[in-house]
Parts: sequence; structure tokens; C-alpha cells
Amino acid sequence: MTATLERPLDEFETLLEESFSKSYAVADIVEGTVIKKESEGYLVSVKGAKMEAFLSNKELSSDEPSLEVGDIKEFYVLKEENDEDAMLLSLKRIAFAQAWAQLNDAKIQGDTILAKVVSTVKGGVLVDVADLKGFIPSSQLRTGTPFDGLIDQKIEVKVLEADPKKNKLILSQRQAVAEQRDQVVDNVLASLEEDSIVKGTVVRITDFGAFVDINGIDGLLPISEISWQRIKHPSDVITLGDEIEVKIIKIDTELKRISLSLKRMGENPWQQIEGQFEEGQVVKGTVNKITTFGAFINIFPGVEALLPVSEMSNENVNPFNMFKVGDEIEVLIKRFTPKEHRIALSVKDIPSA
Repeated sequence: MTATLERPLDEFETLLEESFSKSYAVADIVEGTVIKKESEGYLVSVKGAKMEAFLSNKELSSDEPSLEVGDIKEFYVLKEENDEDAMLLSLKRIAFAQAWAQLNDAKIQGDTILAKVVSTVKGGVLVDVADLKGFIPSSQLRTGTPFDGLIDQKIEVKVLEADPKKNKLILSQRQAVAEQRDQVVDNVLASLEEDSIVKGTVVRITDFGAFVDINGIDGLLPISEISWQRIKHPSDVITLGDEIEVKIIKIDTELKRISLSLKRMGENPWQQIEGQFEEGQVVKGTVNKITTFGAFINIFPGVEALLPVSEMSNENVNPFNMFKVGDEIEVLIKRFTPKEHRIALSVKDIPSA
């Protein structure tokens, strides 16, 4: 005898209901039909929903301040439905949803979009994209550091993350610039010549130098090429956003790099001092830097000479106890070879009066 499987009628109804129901999440776009107007909003029938959804009057769009029963529209899901509460809908956020969808498409396709910088914050900048707020981390800025000169600028960016549910939009300027550089680098390099003078904009400053935008590609301005005088950091001389004239000292077509110089825009002080100094001469200088092996003395603007610790005294001395930065001292030029950019000094061998 075959056993008959029986299920209660209410269980079949539940299964039937679940087969037609669909789960919608926040930020989904759903199609619905207006079935009733109430004082505070509208009831909307959404296919697959377990109960009528609700559209508050506050969530109507400015273009359409009222609806009629029977209207079929696309709605933005503000809140998911559950066993107790109905789904909450919005019309005014449809534009935002469309913007999010476009941003997600841009991310997938790798498209470049425009963003307007509205403010600098800790760790990056905030931007406006189609009325949505986005964030560019400092590491994704071309400058590497946010600065006030970026505010109100429209910059090209790539989409790294676009999550409407978390209201999270992360962008990258560096990726957009890198792509742009790849497209124009060959043409720009072909138009440049070594030893030529070009104008550029300081777009990034690091401990080892600065990057200068030359016709759309970044050239490196090493710290050693910023000034003839010793500087602690590039920011001692230049700032982000500065427009400067620089000399192209090297073009590497294989690596597609440009090396620049700012100090060579002026006269070489090592050439200026030829004929002004000689070995055996006693001159005054200023202590610029002290190390364990000696001190660097500025004897002419842009010219540093080395005073070895062995030339400070006939006795063993600690250079940090002998001098401090900024001291003005008398030194003897023991060796003078300006073409090699070298001058050796002595204090202990200064002739007695």
C-alpha cells in the first residue's frame, strides 16, 4: 500500500506565496504601480513584494510633486520589507541611483570621469560627482598631498569603489593621470630637447625631490637640482601648485622619463668663484651642517666646502662640541678644485697672528 503525503493547506499557501515573492535590498530600483493615495503618501504595489510598499510625500521628486492611482513608475528602495514593516520607496533618489549606476559602469569599463574638489580633509580630498560626494585618498592624488589650491578644481579621476548601499565612493586621480600619461608621453618626449627651458607646474613634493607637470607628463626635479645651496627639504624652496621654469637635463626615451633642474636656471656659483679664491687663503664661512666626519662650511652663496674633523684641531675633538649650525668661523683653504666642486678646509693650520 502506497503512503499518501499530505501537507496542511496553510503550508501550501505559504509555499505558493514564497514562490511569487522576491527579496529587494536597499538601493535596488523596482517597478511599482500606485494603488492608493493617503494623507502622508502612497501605497505602491511592487511585483514580488509580500505587502504594499509605501512612498512618503517627502520622497516625491521635485519634477513630479504628486502621483495618480494607476501610475507605473520606477522607485528607489529606501528600506527593505520584513515580516512586520512594508518596503519604503523614494522617487527623488532615482537620480542618485542612476548616478551610482553610471559610476559603477565607469568602474567596470575603466572610464575617466570629472570630479570637482570641494574641500580638503585629513587623509585626502572630498569631491562632487553628479551631486554625489566622493573621496580621493592622499595616496590616490597626483600631488600625494591635499592642499588648498585644489579646491574648486575639476580633475579627471578613475572610480575605485562605488557602493550606494554604504554611500561609499572612492576615486583615484593618479590612475587617471597615469593613463593620460601613457597616451601622450611619446608625443611630448618627441617635442622636448635636452638643455631647453620649459615651464611646468609643481604637482607633487617628496623627500627626494619634486614632480613637475611638463605638457601633461611628470618630470623629476631631484632635491640636488633645486638649489646650489644645501636645503633640508624641497618644500623649503618650492610649494605645490607653483609654476616654475626649469631646464631639461636628461630625456630617457626608453624609460620615458624627464630629469629637470631648477638651480641651473641661475649662474653656477662654482664657476663664479674661479679666480676669487686660492689655496692658502683664509676666509670667513658659515657652518651649514655638522657630521661625525666633519662640517660643511658655506664660503660663498651656493658653495659648500668640507672641514674634516682631523682639520679642526691638533687634538681629538667632537665636531658637535666644536661648532653649531649658523656659526661664522675663519677657515684656511687647503685645496681648491672648483671644476671638481671640491674645496678642502682647515682650522688648525691657520697661521698664527
